[in-house]
Amino acid sequence: MPLTGIRILDFGRYIAGPYCAALLADYGADVIRIEAPGGNDDRYTVPVADDGSGAMFLQMNRNKRGLTLKPGSAEGREIVRRLVEGADVVIANLPHEALVKLGLDHDSLSAINPRIILATASAFGGEGPLASRVGFDAVGQAMSGTVHLTGTPDQPYRAQVNYVDFGTALHLAFGVMLALREREATGKGQCVSGSLLGTALAMSNALTIDHALNGIERQPMGNRGFSSGPTDLFRTRDGWIVTQIVGSPIFARWAEIVGRPDLVGDPRFASDILRGDNGAELSAIMQAWCAGRSNAEVIAELGAGRVPCAPVLRPSEALAQPQVAAMGLVEPLAYPGVTADAPVIRAPVALSRSDKAAATRAPQVGEHSDAILTELGYDAEAISALRAKSII
Repeated sequence: MPLTGIRILDFGRYIAGPYCAALLADYGADVIRIEAPGGNDDRYTVPVADDGSGAMFLQMNRNKRGLTLKPGSAEGREIVRRLVEGADVVIANLPHEALVKLGLDHDSLSAINPRIILATASAFGGEGPLASRVGFDAVGQAMSGTVHLTGTPDQPYRAQVNYVDFGTALHLAFGVMLALREREATGKGQCVSGSLLGTALAMSNALTIDHALNGIERQPMGNRGFSSGPTDLFRTRDGWIVTQIVGSPIFARWAEIVGRPDLVGDPRFASDILRGDNGAELSAIMQAWCAGRSNAEVIAELGAGRVPCAPVLRPSEALAQPQVAAMGLVEPLAYPGVTADAPVIRAPVALSRSDKAAATRAPQVGEHSDAILTELGYDAEAISALRAKSII
C-alpha cells in the first residue's frame, strides 16, 4: 500500500485532524489515535454503542490503533518523546498555545525528530486579530459568505454537513503528502498548517471573485442557483427531486422534455447567468411539470434525456441505493456494543494499482495501549504503574 511504513500520531479532535489521519490510514499508514484516559469528548458525539462511542467517532477512527495518555504529565511527555522518535507525522488540530504547552509544536517535535511532519488545523490560522480564537465548522461557513446566500432573505441557513471541517482535513492530507514527498529530497520535516476560514473561503472563492469583479451583492434565493437554471428543488407527486441545468445543450434538452422548446430562443434564457437571473420563471415551469408526476417518473424522463437530476433522499435511504452497492462504497464494520455493523465509508477514491488497507473498526478506549507501549520498550510492570497513576 502507498503509505505502508509511515507512522502517524493522531492527537486530533472531532473532524479536521481525525479525518485527515483516517484518509492516510486507509492507504496503509500506521495511525495511533491518542486520547485522554477516559476518552476524548469527540468519542461520545451522537452515541451509538454501549460504551458511548458515537457515529462520528466510528467513521473518523477506522483503521487506527488506540492509546490513552495524559501527554501533559512527566510520564506522558516521556511516552510522547518515544513515540515521536519513531513517527513520521503528528496530527494535532489544537490551538497553538495548547501545542506549545503539550510539547507538540513543531519546534519541540523537530528537536526530538528532525524528520517529523506536524499537521495542524486552527479556526483562523496563526496570524491576525482572530488567530487566538477557537471555532468549529459553522464559523467558517458563516464567515465565507455561503450562509448568507443559503436560505431566504429573512432566514439564512448553514449546511448540516460539516463540509468546512472535511475540506480542511482533505487539504491537510494533501499537505502531508507534499511534505512527505519533499522530505524524500531533504530529509527534513516541516509544519503543515490549515484553517477552517481558509478552507471555507477557498470553497466559496468564485462567489467572492464574482463580487470583486462584477460588484454584485448576491442575495439568497432559496434552493435556486444564481448562475444557472432551472437549478432548484421541486416537489413531485410523492417526494422531491433536484435539477442542476448548466450549459445550453442541457438547457435545450430540458426544454424539450418539459414541452417548452420555445424557451431556447428566448433572449432572457440565452446563457447560464441569464437563466439564473430569470430562474424564478424557469423553476415555476419545472414545478408545474413535476407536480403531476412521481419521483420515479421524473427521474426516468430526465435521466433518459441526459439532464442532471436526483431524488432528495433521507439519510435512511441514502445507502440503500443500488448505485452505492455497485460502487462498493460501504464497508460494514462491527463495533462492540452496537446493534448492527456500522456502514462506514472510507476514502472514496480508488487507485488502479494500489489497494486500501483491510478495513478495521475504530478502537475502544485505550484498546491498544499495552501493545503500543510494549513497542516503545515499556515492560508489563512499568505499564501497570502508568495505569495505576492514571497516566494511561
